[in-house]
Amino acid sequence: MSREIEGQPKCAVVASVQLPGASDKEFEASLSELSELAKTLGYQIIRTFTQKRSSFDTKAYLGAGKRREISNFINNESDKSEVTAINPNNPEIDVVLIDHEISPSQARNLENEIGCGVMDRTMIILEIFHRNAKSRAARAQVEIARLGYMAPRLREAAKLAGPQGRQRSGVGGRGGGESYTELDRRKIRDRIAELQQEIVIMDAERKTQRARRQGGQGLFCVALVGYTNAGKSTLMRALTGSDALVANKLFATLDTTVRALYPESMPRVLVSDTVGFIKNLPHGLVVSFKSTLDEVLDASLLLHIIDAGDPEFERQLAVTDDVLKEIGANAVPCIRIFNKIDQVGNETMQADREKFLREKYSDCIVMSAYRPNETIKLHQTIIAFFQKNLLEVELFLPWSAQQLRGKIYANCQVIKEYSNNEGAFFLVRGEFSTVNKLREQFSQIQ
Repeated sequence: MSREIEGQPKCAVVASVQLPGASDKEFEASLSELSELAKTLGYQIIRTFTQKRSSFDTKAYLGAGKRREISNFINNESDKSEVTAINPNNPEIDVVLIDHEISPSQARNLENEIGCGVMDRTMIILEIFHRNAKSRAARAQVEIARLGYMAPRLREAAKLAGPQGRQRSGVGGRGGGESYTELDRRKIRDRIAELQQEIVIMDAERKTQRARRQGGQGLFCVALVGYTNAGKSTLMRALTGSDALVANKLFATLDTTVRALYPESMPRVLVSDTVGFIKNLPHGLVVSFKSTLDEVLDASLLLHIIDAGDPEFERQLAVTDDVLKEIGANAVPCIRIFNKIDQVGNETMQADREKFLREKYSDCIVMSAYRPNETIKLHQTIIAFFQKNLLEVELFLPWSAQQLRGKIYANCQVIKEYSNNEGAFFLVRGEFSTVNKLREQFSQIQ
């Protein structure tokens, strides 16, 4: 693979097989998504090679004729003026991107035949996750997924290394010992076990942090979920005033961010942003990121964020629903939020789109996170959701215990306050357990 010239984009070509079960629309959408993934990694797609087959070629994914066509293009046997125009200092193809997960032997055979490095869809996503993971927990989770991906590919690497890759080591020259491949596999297993133990410890720390955040008060959690790049981070900033990273890239953020709903409400509500979902998200990443997705399981309400302007929003919506079901979060109450309506053409087009969405999804919210009045309405909807199950009671506090007034205001919404000669009366709304605890405490005051 050629080295990237500083300041110049890297060049890549895409190769994909359309199977009989994939419609033209689905196939094109998947290729478009792969292009966005490549862009996130810093690649510019120069050419796309496709073919229709009844199944993948078992030897090298693509058919022999298509492999020759790609090889000719990569090895300067066909016109590459586009590459030269983009990167005149380095007119070479850096990598071939495959829009499926392929086996280690298919990848090895394809690389040997076309004379260029190959990255399949899973490897691309893993690389993006690797680059964007910032916290200790996210880095550990990504490393587990990467090691799990690498393990079955060691045998193919050993084949490329020749006989040396199959030599065995023994003690003092005696005994069979282990092959280099077996040693590497054992090291990977040991490393995965070590990382899993670290994650268990970090999970316990996160649970302690959650308990501390809640502090025994009436506190509820909202989790933002949805397809990557649907605008979750933008909405997070709008709802909480946080400094969450906003970037027009797939998987720009991987680490869960938790902030209080702002302005603060009663009951107090925390909002968490989660990793974005994507078609064919590697199963290892779903498993590895379970601790991140635990924020979803702990939530009292999910906000499913969908890009209102994306023509593939129905497929993306289904992908998110499938992942939520896989992690057992489909029972959590959920509100669908169609975001980015401001990016759907002119005002007439936006109105037509909104009408279509509201007719198809009767309980949905259609909005733009960049419109303050619409964010305020969503803020009110969230508060209303949590207030509907609150208990409304009257509390009495004698004049001798007015130092406890702060507890009432800190834990409940005070609807009305009045007083007489004996003390103050508060009509409050609050969580059942919190209100009862205050009532019991005040009843013991003489």
